[in-house]
Amino acid sequence: MAHVNVFDTTLRDGEQSAGVNLNRLEKVEIAKQLERLGVDIMEAGFPASSQADFEAVKEIADTVKGCSVTGLARANKRDIDIAWEALKGGAEPRLHVFIATSPIHMTHKLKKTPEEVTQTAVEMVSYAKEKFAHVQFSAEDALRSDREFLVHIIEKVIDAGASVINLPDTVGYTTPDEIGRLFRYVREHVPNIDRAILSTHNHDDLGMAVSNSLAAIESGARQIEGTINGIGERAGNAALEEIAVALKIRQDRFDFSTNLVLKEIKRTSDLVSRLTGMMVPGNKAVVGRNAFAHESGIHQDGMLKDASTYEIITPAMVGIDSSQMVLGKHSGRHAFKQRAEELGFELSESKLKEAFDSFKVLTGKKKEVTDEDLFAILTDTQTENEDQPKYELKAFQVQYGSINRPTATVLLTNPDGEEVEKANTGEGSVEAIYNTLDDLIDADVHLQDYQLSSIGKGRDALAEVHVQLTVDGVKASGRGSAQDVLEASAHAFLNAVNRTLYQVKRQSGYQKMQV
Repeated sequence: MAHVNVFDTTLRDGEQSAGVNLNRLEKVEIAKQLERLGVDIMEAGFPASSQADFEAVKEIADTVKGCSVTGLARANKRDIDIAWEALKGGAEPRLHVFIATSPIHMTHKLKKTPEEVTQTAVEMVSYAKEKFAHVQFSAEDALRSDREFLVHIIEKVIDAGASVINLPDTVGYTTPDEIGRLFRYVREHVPNIDRAILSTHNHDDLGMAVSNSLAAIESGARQIEGTINGIGERAGNAALEEIAVALKIRQDRFDFSTNLVLKEIKRTSDLVSRLTGMMVPGNKAVVGRNAFAHESGIHQDGMLKDASTYEIITPAMVGIDSSQMVLGKHSGRHAFKQRAEELGFELSESKLKEAFDSFKVLTGKKKEVTDEDLFAILTDTQTENEDQPKYELKAFQVQYGSINRPTATVLLTNPDGEEVEKANTGEGSVEAIYNTLDDLIDADVHLQDYQLSSIGKGRDALAEVHVQLTVDGVKASGRGSAQDVLEASAHAFLNAVNRTLYQVKRQSGYQKMQV
């Protein structure tokens, strides 16, 4: 079987999804899970874009040793130099440098001639090769580029030192037969193509990203790029979990292998969904909650007789275990720690104590604490910045009646450690809490989106709230979970505010460092 490298860009292209804003700790947590999943290359971010991204990429490169960590750079020396500083501590640092090659991009965005684009690409790949052992060159909007020009620039950048050539469908425009023809054309017409690996990167604007990726592999691509759950700009990217399972299930058609550990798929999907706030649709292939649900009586009858009648993927293959360990109020710290490790969390002693304390509080309210509950507690604890001054909810009370206007009273501690308290009203209970929080917070805050879901099943399931705000004009996302919907709502609001205030502070410091 031919091997195909998996290039994960969840932390870069995936984070460019509208409303997604991962902090450093969240990025590191996802990176460690991607390492467990078995990706070959992990694009950790765009180091030159901000101080926060630089620090996250650097920590990931210094932490993750089981795969190659890369960062994105435009075709200029400043981006390349900053990327090197972030990535040089990695086990196998590599650079992903790009420039647009389609007529529409070169004319309207770059305002450069094809000759100028080629010269820039060659110079910057050559410059990057002086620092990085592996340089990947991406011809942005390759699928709408002139084929002869593509062949020309690819040959030149390979001579300059590029070892991977990426031909992205940047706008999700192509079809499987078209992308297949392009990859075959490049293989047949670039004389030095044997010195580089061809990579495919597909967006899902027309819903064909996975199909296009598979077609590219059949036509010579030996690296696939995508994201977990298919997240990304606009309609997203090719979903890596779907490609991986398709290669496994349809080995009769696709004689290719990857290093992905398929049983880690569900946990990776859940972690990315929770930290990004992008819920996985119920009918999502491979990881949706209905992917293994059977409602039809005919289907149920067939499943009872032989699961293969209607199920081509077993839940166990992607890490869905029908049996869950349930912890309760009598469970001790040792059992809690063991289960946390089994779920893939490596907590410091202080983080373990914090998570265990939260677990004990929950057992006082809920008879059985499931893995889903533990996952929520552990994720929130692991990704919380302990040293960050923040607004913290101390107490709240809501008065509500069908004939009375809801009133919320909230007690907070502010970033200076002072306790502040106010009350306000709203058309509903959540609005009353948010109006009160807005009064208490020293910033201009506006709610853009509010999403409520449950963690697990039953009347005592945890509520999970995701919000999108603007804080002094800066977009922010936040999440909160609690057994009470109103408490979860308050935590989500404060989480978004705290994350943004910290981000603005770090970005301000970064800008002062720039020349």
